[in-house]
Amino acid sequence: MAKAKTRYVCQDCGTDYPRWVGKCDACNAWNTIVEEAPVASVTRIGHTKGKAAETVSLQAQMKEYARWTTGSEELDRVLGGGMVQGSAILIGGDPGIGKSTLLLQASAAVSKQVPVLYVSGEESAQQIQMRAKRLGLDQAPMKLATTGQIESILATIAQERPGLVILDSIQTLYSDKSESAPGTVSQVRLAAHELIQVAKQTHTTIIFVGHVTKDGQLAGPRVLEHMVDTVLYFEGERGHSFRILRAFKNRFGATNEIGVFEMQSVGLEDVTNPSALFLSERPEGAAGSAVLAAVEGTRPVLMEIQALVSQSQLAQPRRTTLGVDGNRVAMIAAVLDKHCGFPFGNHDIFLNVTGGLKVTEPGADLAIAAALVSSLLEKPIDPQTVVLGEVGLAGEVRSVSQLELRIKEAAKLGFTKALTPPLGKTTPKGMQVLSLKRLDELTTGLFDR
Repeated sequence: MAKAKTRYVCQDCGTDYPRWVGKCDACNAWNTIVEEAPVASVTRIGHTKGKAAETVSLQAQMKEYARWTTGSEELDRVLGGGMVQGSAILIGGDPGIGKSTLLLQASAAVSKQVPVLYVSGEESAQQIQMRAKRLGLDQAPMKLATTGQIESILATIAQERPGLVILDSIQTLYSDKSESAPGTVSQVRLAAHELIQVAKQTHTTIIFVGHVTKDGQLAGPRVLEHMVDTVLYFEGERGHSFRILRAFKNRFGATNEIGVFEMQSVGLEDVTNPSALFLSERPEGAAGSAVLAAVEGTRPVLMEIQALVSQSQLAQPRRTTLGVDGNRVAMIAAVLDKHCGFPFGNHDIFLNVTGGLKVTEPGADLAIAAALVSSLLEKPIDPQTVVLGEVGLAGEVRSVSQLELRIKEAAKLGFTKALTPPLGKTTPKGMQVLSLKRLDELTTGLFDR
């Protein structure tokens, strides 16, 4: 029998290599190639020693898993209606953004429904008690444990039988089965596998806290995100008091859903009307400011887009953007130059989505174009106007999803005019909707009051 060869596998993309290399040629990641022990070939069917897995008919009656409310409407919204029993949740974010505070508040609320075990490998029990006292949660009926050894955690789970386990963080966990240091790819993958298996067998909900890299991605093997049921990112700027919890994967709810929180002295508080918060400091009568009606998950959110266009003294004008893809802004500027005659080719462009928000949907194209034109012409846009729509390379204005929902949200906040793609349904009372088919109609709709 031929000897099995040792495999070297990239932990980000799964590419195999015959020997160790420093950089993966497939995904360009460094130091992600890890040696994996050879696995013996599986015996052919009929001669295997394994026990057959239990099968269930697709038409069989399904068992409904319970959902536990977290005491936060925003967190429940992102999770799809609450924490699902037996699920595995991964939450990541920058250091000091408020991950531990959010989970401590949520676990205190869940502890009134089921037993909760809070395991920390970074803080002592006294530090957690001090933070709980500051947040007014020191009377919550939950247990604390300070260890990073997986075997010790599994034994504690078997002894306490909690309904919810929070592990802060997965990078501090280690097992005696591996000689690697805590936080390495092998340790993180082993810890996640062992704990998720226990969660499925005992119907225990497990929440992993993960660190992020300098690029904002969750640290560790990419397979970790595939193993869990839900992946959440906690975002926010240190200069702002509010935070955004965003779902990138959710087997029990909608993806790309967001929850908005405001950091207060007593912890994180829900922001039930984020649109009003994001527009609260909008300047009046300022050129280059446009309001976008975006959709995050199932929620319409109004946000302000600011642009500054100035004459450039450089051979290659600058294009600086925050919160939106710079290539998208450059494309919109080129379309305005080609089809509308606006000379953006010799102007510097600075564009920002206020509040530290990030916009990725194409429905922001028309609002970006409106902000650029307003700044270039030094003409302010009517403050009661909301703009939304996708812009094509031929200068056409394309429709976006959930157009009626966006307009209704703008009407609730007092906006009276909307520049949109062609709208076929009825509009809310008191709202004037101007349907644009071409981008060259934008200036007439913006400034012809």
